[in-house]
Amino acid sequence: MRNWAGNLTYSTSDLREPRSMEELQGLVAAAQQVKPLGSGHSFNEVLDCGGTLVSTRALPHAIQVDAQRAEAEVPGSMTYAELGPQLHAQGWALPNMGSLPHISLAGACATGTHGSGVGNQSLASSVVGVEMVLGDGTVRTARLGDPDFPGMVLALGSLGVVTRLWLRLLPTYDLAQDVLLDVPSSVVTQHGIELLSSAWSVSLFTTFGDPQAVDSVWRKSRVDAQAGPGGVWGGKRADVPVHPISGLDPGPATEQLGRPGPWHERLPHFRAAFTPSVGDELQSEFFVPLESLAEVWPRLVAESPRFVEALQVMEIRAVAADDLWLSPFHHRQTLAVHATWVSDLDVVLPALAALQAVVAPYDPRPHWAKVFRSWGAADTARSYPDLTRFQELAGRLDPEECFVNDYLRRMGVR
Repeated sequence: MRNWAGNLTYSTSDLREPRSMEELQGLVAAAQQVKPLGSGHSFNEVLDCGGTLVSTRALPHAIQVDAQRAEAEVPGSMTYAELGPQLHAQGWALPNMGSLPHISLAGACATGTHGSGVGNQSLASSVVGVEMVLGDGTVRTARLGDPDFPGMVLALGSLGVVTRLWLRLLPTYDLAQDVLLDVPSSVVTQHGIELLSSAWSVSLFTTFGDPQAVDSVWRKSRVDAQAGPGGVWGGKRADVPVHPISGLDPGPATEQLGRPGPWHERLPHFRAAFTPSVGDELQSEFFVPLESLAEVWPRLVAESPRFVEALQVMEIRAVAADDLWLSPFHHRQTLAVHATWVSDLDVVLPALAALQAVVAPYDPRPHWAKVFRSWGAADTARSYPDLTRFQELAGRLDPEECFVNDYLRRMGVR
């Protein structure tokens, strides 16, 4: 069994798909080591183990909306592509989605997956309740406000198998997506935070083919909101659809050209109807303080010759702060520096080292589920002030270390 990108072969072939909660509880209680498997969209060993992998896709798969509380009860294994249309049909929405709608809810929340927007938090921040099966087979539920809650949503699959989530909802809304081409690099240095604040969700894409310009700026604006700063920021408005990677077929990309559409069809970069390519990319991402953008961006441009050979595209986004204990966005407005690499790790490693050197002075936190190097327990302890609280929680919920793997030990999480 391999992950989504095909760069990792799991250490076990024992994959279980229980069809009831009772079967899941018995399976977990009998296992010595177990890890939950979502959509497999992780690029490292965060969920790998030599014991048993458990998928909850075969459990009952339905959502229930509580209109009075503006919440939805959802299966953890459901994907955002499955959830979005159902919520929209009932008049509800989420504030944010990731680039791909094909990822599972529980997996995305557990690893700190995020979308974009200076006012938009990570996907885990929409969770107001979580249910999981613990190592002894018992079921534990926690709600927002419970003392342990900030450690249970974004937990890297290290506490239990998440079966259900409760999500905070917004009334449904429409977005219109426009793309600006060839925005001058100097604009990002001088007005980058303002540019990232110019719509509900904003992403900057570049290959550094021309270091003096950003290939494209994708802006997703709420139709019902007051317009942000207008203009084209020194670039030009795209008059035909484009792909995030310049020159590729734009067919899989979500609709552009300012045409309004439901939130779940505009927030991702890629359409749910298109299955993402498999095995042709690796990904790395580092999170630094948003206010460092004016320093980080020129350094990226200056050092780009050292990583362009391995780079397919770089994406720059903003993510709002939260208070989840293992969140890369814990207590700080964040700049996300994301690299989509070619699939050859030997080519990627020197480029990755160059990228990590660029962000090193800015207290970087790597994406838990992507490719990074030279990070260990001391770095985790330094960057996550609530780590000891999480470890105390893990000691209570998983005293037998049923959900611990080599990755968690290496990172100093468990």
